[in-house]
Amino acid sequence: MLDMDGVIQGATVSNDVSDESVEAWRGRPWGETVGDFASGKVTRMVADARDSGVSAYRQVNQRFPSGLEIAMEYTTVRLGGRAGLLAVGRNLRSVTELQSRLVAAQQAMEQDYWKLREVETRYRTLFDASNEAVLLLGADNLRILEANPAAIRALGVARGRDLLSEMADDESEPFQAMLVRVRQNGRAPGIVLHMGPDRDPWTARASLISADGGPLLMIQMAPVGGTQTGFSSGAKPARRADSGSVEDLIENLPDAFLIIDRDGFIRRVNRAFLDLVQVGAEGAVLGERLARWLSRPGADLSVLMANLNRHGSVRLFATSLQNELGDETAVEVSAVGYPAGRPTQIALLMRDVGRRMPVGDEAASLQTALAAIIDRTGRTSLRSLVRDAVSLVERHYIGAALQLSDGNRTAASGLLGLSRQGFYKKLAQYEMDGHSKEGGPESD
Repeated sequence: MLDMDGVIQGATVSNDVSDESVEAWRGRPWGETVGDFASGKVTRMVADARDSGVSAYRQVNQRFPSGLEIAMEYTTVRLGGRAGLLAVGRNLRSVTELQSRLVAAQQAMEQDYWKLREVETRYRTLFDASNEAVLLLGADNLRILEANPAAIRALGVARGRDLLSEMADDESEPFQAMLVRVRQNGRAPGIVLHMGPDRDPWTARASLISADGGPLLMIQMAPVGGTQTGFSSGAKPARRADSGSVEDLIENLPDAFLIIDRDGFIRRVNRAFLDLVQVGAEGAVLGERLARWLSRPGADLSVLMANLNRHGSVRLFATSLQNELGDETAVEVSAVGYPAGRPTQIALLMRDVGRRMPVGDEAASLQTALAAIIDRTGRTSLRSLVRDAVSLVERHYIGAALQLSDGNRTAASGLLGLSRQGFYKKLAQYEMDGHSKEGGPESD
């Protein structure tokens, strides 16, 4: 109880502090019984209650005559007439304890999270560094959820594929019989499977793993006899001496080198490609689609594969890569596929040409034509200069797109981001119909 000036007239305490005597407060200003920094808050609460009838809640440290100091939250209310003021406070000790427990729980959760991240990092390091091909399958559909670099290089598999489609038909039934025993007993004896581009023999062992989203099957595959042959298998263990030197040369190439399969999944990369896309580890790239880093994945990759299927090789294909940081780099791509016709493996060499100055007759003629337009400044309106410059540049890049796509108008329109109808209008506008192939499904 306070008078209108904030002087204490009487006080009662709750059972939590019933042993505290507060008679010494009577006749003293309330602001003298709180912490050093809380007297201003008390003054404002008294003034607000006197003027408007009630004050906002404010936190103060209440000092008891015994020396005990407790965090309290007060509101002050004016009583009728000149009866004075009533200050009601609640003890924040329980709130403080709850906050402390919450902070402790958050810290424990954060520690558990980082422990989980450490375990995951160790698992990922062992998974990627293993020379043995390891696959993780969904137990219900046998789709590949994870494949380590050794499996991607050697078997040519990728995430999301059905493992049964990667093996011979007559081996599917024994493999599924092995998995039935694994589901019943947790493990089963290994069997021999012929997989990979060259159908090399592999010893496959399976085990069941519990996971939050449902059980997983871990398939461990080792080459029969401990060795592998052929460049297409891509395995690193037990290489011949000359094969090791070739691998070292590829790894140290200044230009990016990679091998993809017919669906565009990456099976092999060197350090230069990792630097180009700003990825630190090979395992983060293998099994991913090359289109992930192409600036125009739908156009560039389809045009590249179409020309590769038609000619067997591609030279100096111009495109750009977007790295993990979002930066784009202009590159030239040369590619060759094996076997010819419809290759299942494609080797690509990418060269960063972002710093290369434009050279050649076409670039020189474009610069000369633009210089001629610039020389007309002052003698021609700005609108005419801009229209002529735009027409010149559009004609140049339409011709370049047709050249890259070997005259295929559909592919050229995709490279330029135009619809087929819009591209045909541009061809008619600049009278360039003769630059593209006419008639037949292949031209469109």
